[in-house]
Amino acid sequence: MTHLVATAMPSRALLRRTGPALVSAIAMVAMIAVCASLQSDVLTVPGLALILSTTVPLVIAAQAQMVLMAVGDIDLGIGNFVGLVTVITATRLVSSPGTGALLLLGLVAAYAVLGALIHLRRVPSLIATLGASFVWLGLGLFVLPTPGGSTPEWLAAFGSWQPGGFPAPLLPILVVAALVWLLSARSSVGVRVRALGSNPVALQRAGLRPLAARVVAYAVAGALGVLSGLMLASQTGGGDVSSATSYTLITVAAVILGGGSFAGGTAVPWGVAIGGITLGLVSVVLSLLDVPSNMQSAVQGVIVLAVLAGRVVVGKVLR
Repeated sequence: MTHLVATAMPSRALLRRTGPALVSAIAMVAMIAVCASLQSDVLTVPGLALILSTTVPLVIAAQAQMVLMAVGDIDLGIGNFVGLVTVITATRLVSSPGTGALLLLGLVAAYAVLGALIHLRRVPSLIATLGASFVWLGLGLFVLPTPGGSTPEWLAAFGSWQPGGFPAPLLPILVVAALVWLLSARSSVGVRVRALGSNPVALQRAGLRPLAARVVAYAVAGALGVLSGLMLASQTGGGDVSSATSYTLITVAAVILGGGSFAGGTAVPWGVAIGGITLGLVSVVLSLLDVPSNMQSAVQGVIVLAVLAGRVVVGKVLR
């Protein structure tokens, strides 16, 4: 009987992997409960769709950050990159869809080239991506100096889509998390990417190319960044290169909250999705509480630190 009980209980290793996501999930549920106590309509389908809509681009950008953190890198340009995508979406993708699509594909290719340069020239990712962030910002200001433009009709229609049975924002969140999970956990490409972050020497000894793994990781991150920008443009109805500046550090926090690591080698898409939603709901809670806008950033930082502290405590308990 004792053996059967021990077998049924989750292993300590499993708890270590899922513990951080559970902490984030508890925080997420708590924030939804606070929103519901302040506004009863939050627990309806339209209410949930309203509070979750702003988290969609953030969650997708956090998945991009997670892919790069899996190889041991950190992207300090993801915010400006997403903003640049909104600019191209609101201008070139409207006036000339073919050209706009090619430009978006070119941005994905640029990310892959950035990954190759980081690997071949042994440039720290923090420096390379920080420099790239200024490139994305400059390109965005060149194309659209001031916020404006409009999104394509098909994208605006998707942004306003409201099915009756479930909150629409959950669909892209779940689909992207599932695709990233399949790629990172169920494919040979994902194994190579995580191996590059955890043990690059073993990867090379196995006859696999670390360069290819890093390029693939950056290409996937670039594709997710483009998708994040499209989702953001569908919500704002225009382009603004500075619209996602805060994503840069928030996505790192979302990955850590979801069970990721600065050391690389781990990819937890479902945990990152929960972490991204949790952080996205912070601003919703603060707005409902009528916290002054000049104080929201400070309060948001305190909440993030509290959740991170909870993750540290859980990690030590389960160690």
